[in-house]
Amino acid sequence: MATIAPFKALRPQAQFARQVASPPYDVLNSSEAKKEAIGNPYSFLHITKSEIDLPEGTDVHTGEVYEKAKDNLQAFVQREVLFTENKPCYYIYRLTMNGKSQTGLVCVSSVDDYENDVIKKHEFTRPEKEQDRINHISTTGAQTGNVFLAYKNVEALDVLIAKWENEKSPVYDFVADDNVSHTIWIVTDDKVIDNITKIFNEKVEATYIADGHHRAASAAKVRLSAAGDSDGASWFLTTLFPASQLYIMDYNRVIKDLNGLLQNDFIEKIKENFEVKPNGTEAVSPKQLHDFGMYTGGEWYTLTAKPGTYTTDPIGVLDVTILQNNLLDKILGIKDQRTDKRIDFVGGIRGLQELEKRVNSGEMKVAFSLYPVSIQQLFDIADSGNVMPPKSTWFEPKLRDGLLTHLIK
Repeated sequence: MATIAPFKALRPQAQFARQVASPPYDVLNSSEAKKEAIGNPYSFLHITKSEIDLPEGTDVHTGEVYEKAKDNLQAFVQREVLFTENKPCYYIYRLTMNGKSQTGLVCVSSVDDYENDVIKKHEFTRPEKEQDRINHISTTGAQTGNVFLAYKNVEALDVLIAKWENEKSPVYDFVADDNVSHTIWIVTDDKVIDNITKIFNEKVEATYIADGHHRAASAAKVRLSAAGDSDGASWFLTTLFPASQLYIMDYNRVIKDLNGLLQNDFIEKIKENFEVKPNGTEAVSPKQLHDFGMYTGGEWYTLTAKPGTYTTDPIGVLDVTILQNNLLDKILGIKDQRTDKRIDFVGGIRGLQELEKRVNSGEMKVAFSLYPVSIQQLFDIADSGNVMPPKSTWFEPKLRDGLLTHLIK
């Protein structure tokens, strides 16, 4: 069963919350982060992307960057932009985008649960990305990135959280620049805190990493290091959402070349395993499983996987698997999406126009749009002990960094 706990969050004074709150560190590159933080000395990007405060071209993985993050975090505390809660609490975090809301519980989850697969994974991690977060956590003494977990709905918990939302006033309530609303309540009542802990321990058999595999893996490895020599390192920062509220978007692919093929030859090879229908300049957003959009040479095509070209097991039936096995690997020679430099990934929030832009610029040669993975597919794969191909799920809206941070020391 799931083990969670309240914690003393490091968080902003209410008047600074909107300015502090920043997009997750891993959705912005250094130049985008620098632009985002211009004119805002309170942006948490000064901590999560601290290279923005160092000379242009600084290697983002040098010790200088992590030390700058530590210095900036301490400065935020000294300036009283951030302060530490005086008692362990749970926090309720509601996100609203395009009129749709989802509400999660912010807490710390047990590293033991992660290692014992009570917290289930569906992706492999990349060592270099893990090491970056290990260095950041170890140097700053803080888990600044939130791990997004899902769980199967528990009615008693749904009722309890909804009751607190309806009866209490939030500590933060603002709309960010991307028009996503962020509302946070603090659960301070000891009886309610104990009840939440008990419900998870008795009724939630497992939680599932929706977003944040690298953050979770890094937190677990920090505990094993000298930097993790504290009780705080046995826990990591998580926000848990009931499955019924989650929305998974498409996670699309762009490829740099056609593996030496001419465009006509490339399309003919695709026809071996897919029905191919030209769609002109009208962008293709797949409306069902096993349909794909493809953009190349200024035109869109609809690809439909032919029966018998894929298996029906939890992994084989995924569109990301079908595309990988029958096209990316077989035709374009991309064996490992995690390491091949010819492929890049575009979250659905950026829209299909981003795919067109990347191809039209000449940076990429072909783009593929996919139908989103369902939350049930994610659960089925994680429960089976398997993992999805990389970059299979894109969750929106994103939790903001800086509003609730877990100090491990």
